Amino acid sequence: MAGFFKQLFNKVTNRADVDWDELEADLIGADLGARTAMSVVDELQAKGRKVSAEDIINVCKQHIGDILTEDATELTPRSDGKPAVILIVGVNGTGKTTSSAKLAYLLKNKGYSVMLAAADTFRAAAVEQLGVWGERLDVPVVKGAPNADPSSVCYTAHQKAIQEGVQFLICDTAGRIHTRHNLMEELGKIERTINKQDEDAPHLKLLVVDATTGSNALSQTKEFNKAIEIDGLVVTKMDGSGKGGVTVAIQQELGIPTRFIGLGEEPELFKPFQKEEFINGIL
Repeated sequence: MAGFFKQLFNKVTNRADVDWDELEADLIGADLGARTAMSVVDELQAKGRKVSAEDIINVCKQHIGDILTEDATELTPRSDGKPAVILIVGVNGTGKTTSSAKLAYLLKNKGYSVMLAAADTFRAAAVEQLGVWGERLDVPVVKGAPNADPSSVCYTAHQKAIQEGVQFLICDTAGRIHTRHNLMEELGKIERTINKQDEDAPHLKLLVVDATTGSNALSQTKEFNKAIEIDGLVVTKMDGSGKGGVTVAIQQELGIPTRFIGLGEEPELFKPFQKEEFINGIL
């Protein structure tokens, strides 16, 4: 959403009166969702006076701030010594494999031991990609045979992580179309399989969404949430045309917070969500 408010500010500054329909359309176009857009417009109109560009930006920020949760809580190892299992899911092309590697990098830099599971077994390129990341970051990667059951790869990796006392296990699953029932069912199977060795696992289920897909990310989140109850989002491609406004709509509609933001290809361009930074970055 970077630059959106700046454009809006310039647009309104040069006009004698605000075109309320156009403002509402602009806010919806920024993927903030119809509810937020209408609330902002209603509050501005209720002022009963000519509103300035500053008024519009301030009211938008206030509404976004009220919807978004506070900064993402830091991931820490479990107190019982068992691995904290993180399941990474999403549709094809959102950046799941890269996000899995970046999260491993972030945790490793904090001094934690990390293991990756290449559970996208139907796409050889994904397994290979995760393997390359593993070598680059010096993080072990557990792989299965080509076309192996993804659940078995996660089970084996979990078993190994328990035996070796690894603090975090990150499972990179296959990209799946959220409207395909059988693929969504498979996620439930992966979850149940991981649960066999630790009834609390997986401990964190993260859905990777691409900021450039806009409102389609909301429908994706709804379907994935039905299948495995998502704990948080990883929002990728925030460095390009991605507006990120959909994170506001997802938080408002489904109560699912954004946990991490991906800002580029390099491993360090990945960080925990920070509310104020996100809101101020919109300007």
